[in-house]
Amino acid sequence: MKITEKQLRRLVHLVMQELKNPSIATLKDREDKIADRAVAILGKELEREKTLDQDVHKMLDDMERNNPGEFQRYKMFPLLKKRLAKEKGVIL
Repeated sequence: MKITEKQLRRLVHLVMQELKNPSIATLKDREDKIADRAVAILGKELEREKTLDQDVHKMLDDMERNNPGEFQRYKMFPLLKKRLAKEKGVIL
């Protein structure tokens, strides 16, 4: 998924506001520090997913070279991505 850091920060801010407003959660540290950490974690996970997508595309390229015209790439992509994510421990 393509998402900018600005969008990611906005998403983290919205989630934190939803948790704070009805007192669902109590923050034990400064809000900006928590937001920075959340952005870092989510950014790292998005990078892992991007790498996973690249690996799946490489696998599809190899399969297409070996079996031209015998499979539909758009159908294989989600299947391979799901399998590879499970193997590598990437949460989708």
